[in-house]
Amino acid sequence: VLQLRETVLQQKETIGNQREAIRELTGKLSRCESADGKSATGTWKKELGKGKDTMGDLPRDPAQVIDQLSRTMQTLKDRLESLEHQLRANVSYAALPNDLREMLQRRLGDLERQLLSKVAELEDEKSLLHNETSAHRQKTETALNALLERVSELEKGNSAFKSPDEFKVSLPLRTNYLYGKIKKTLPELYAFTVCLWLRSTASPGIGTPFSYAVPGQANEIVLIEWGNNPIELLINDKVAQLPLFISDGKWHHICITWTTRDGMWEAFQDGEKLGTGENLAPWHPIKPGGVLILGQEQDTVGGRFDATQAFVGEMSQFNIWDRVLKAEDIMNIANCSTNMPGNIIPWVDNNVDVFGGATKW
Repeated sequence: VLQLRETVLQQKETIGNQREAIRELTGKLSRCESADGKSATGTWKKELGKGKDTMGDLPRDPAQVIDQLSRTMQTLKDRLESLEHQLRANVSYAALPNDLREMLQRRLGDLERQLLSKVAELEDEKSLLHNETSAHRQKTETALNALLERVSELEKGNSAFKSPDEFKVSLPLRTNYLYGKIKKTLPELYAFTVCLWLRSTASPGIGTPFSYAVPGQANEIVLIEWGNNPIELLINDKVAQLPLFISDGKWHHICITWTTRDGMWEAFQDGEKLGTGENLAPWHPIKPGGVLILGQEQDTVGGRFDATQAFVGEMSQFNIWDRVLKAEDIMNIANCSTNMPGNIIPWVDNNVDVFGGATKW
C-alpha cells in the first residue's frame, strides 16, 4: 500500500510539473490574438525562451489526464492556426519572418512531444498500478483465506484440545494405599519453592499433602498437619510450624520457600505471606534421587504409609523451583495472572501416576 501511495504521489508531481508551460502558452496566445502583428512578433521573441516545463494539478486518473492533454493540444493547434491566418491578413511576410513561424511550430512540436511522452508515462504507470493492485489484492485474499481455514480447524478441534497441566488429583479416602507419585526426582537443592493448590475434606488435620524421602532420611521434605497440631514443614527431620489455615474445605493456594543459607523459610497462603523464619536445617542441601509422594507420609523411601497421616481431598498445580520465588511472582501465580511451571518439577499429566483408587480429573 505504501508503494502504491508513493507511486501515485510521484505521478501527481510529474503531472503537476507541466501546468506552468500550458498556462503560459495559453496566455501568450491570448495576448498574441489581441495584439497587432509587429507587437506580437516582438512579444513572441522576448517570451518564447522563458517557458517553464511545469504543469498544474491535473486529475489523478490517467484516463482523464490523457483526455485533458488531448483537448489542450487540439485547442493550442486551433488557436495557432487562427493566429497564423490573422497574421497573414494583417502583416506582410516581411513583418513576420519564416523563422519566427518555424520557431513557434518547433516550440509547439516540442510541447506536443513532451506531452505525448508524459501521456505514455501515465499509461505505463496506470498499467503498473493496476498490476500491483491486483497482486496485492490476490496476496491479501490468499492470506485471509489461510487464516479463515486455520480458525475453522481450531474451532472444530477445540473440544479435543487438552492442556497438560489442567488436571487435579483426587484422594477421596483416608487409607495407607491411596496416593499419587511424581515420576521425576529432585536434584541436589540449596533452595526451593513449592507451590500447589489444595482443598482438604478431612478433619481434624489435613494430613500430608506431599513428602520427599531419600535413602537414609524419610523426612527430607514433608508438609504435614496431623491431628490438632499446626501444619508443619520438615526438612531433614527438622521442624518449623507454619501459620497456614487450610482445613476449611475450600481451595487454597499454598507456597513454601526455603534456602539452606541460615535455614530461612517463608509461608504464603492465597498469595499473601503469612509467616517467615530461620534456622530450619541450615546449611543442609536437599539430597537428590529420592521419591516424591502426593497424599502420604513416607516412613521408608516410597512406602510404609500411615493412614492417620494421609491427605484427603484434591490437589493441583504442584510445582517445584530450585530457587526462592519473589513475593510478586507468588502473588501472580495465586491470582492466576501468570503461568510459571516449576523448572524442577512441573505439573504435567504424564509426570504424575496415581495408585490405590486415587484419580486424575
